[in-house]
Amino acid sequence: MNNAVLYEVVDDIAIITINRPEQRNAINADVRAGLFEAFEKVEADEGIRVAILTGSGDKAFCAGADLKEMSELGLAVLPPGFFPVLGDNVHVNKPVIAAVNGDAFAGGWMFVQMCDLVVASGAARFGITEAKVGRGFPWAAPLIHMIPQKVMAEILMTGNFLSARRAYEIGFVNRIAEPAETLNEATKLAREIAANAPLTVAAAKHLIALSTDMGRSAALAAARHAFEKVYTSEDAQEGPRAFREKRKPVWKNR
Repeated sequence: MNNAVLYEVVDDIAIITINRPEQRNAINADVRAGLFEAFEKVEADEGIRVAILTGSGDKAFCAGADLKEMSELGLAVLPPGFFPVLGDNVHVNKPVIAAVNGDAFAGGWMFVQMCDLVVASGAARFGITEAKVGRGFPWAAPLIHMIPQKVMAEILMTGNFLSARRAYEIGFVNRIAEPAETLNEATKLAREIAANAPLTVAAAKHLIALSTDMGRSAALAAARHAFEKVYTSEDAQEGPRAFREKRKPVWKNR
């Protein structure tokens, strides 16, 4: 890992931190490379149940692409795979939580959007600001499944910021925390998820993806297939057994 992205494992939780606080954690080549590597490590490590993505400092989660670097590169249409995007060119079957410690603008919003759940500092702001600098946001297409259409139109067309409270009201944020407690609150949520049966949690993530990509009937059929592995697993027997014996289940992920 390079110093632009930090990687730490605490028990069964991986914490990935964009580490350019003096540049408001803007995305440059080192951040892109570091995130690709970090997510590969999360997926490869069977001991990790949940990952958290956050930023250094208390000012910005991520202010988007490093515009100085973008100006130097002179790119028009970005090449495929330029940014690491979960569910697009990066595949992680485990839940990923965005711990939004500060402003999440442009590509920073993209990184929040790609995560499964969001815990935000009450001081955080959100914005897709590309309209203000003449850039594009094709990555925002999945947002239509996350927030109301008219709200999405206003966000994209004005480039104005949303407060953490407003982002919570429209369903983009799951939980709001005191600024100093954002990572702790995200870790608490991660532990709640990590305590559950990993195969069921992974299938839940897959189910959500299926449901946004397919119509109702096709998604139901695909979901039944996706959960076969869950129903026939050892963990499916361990859960009821632990309940009957009044103890915590010991998940084997098989």
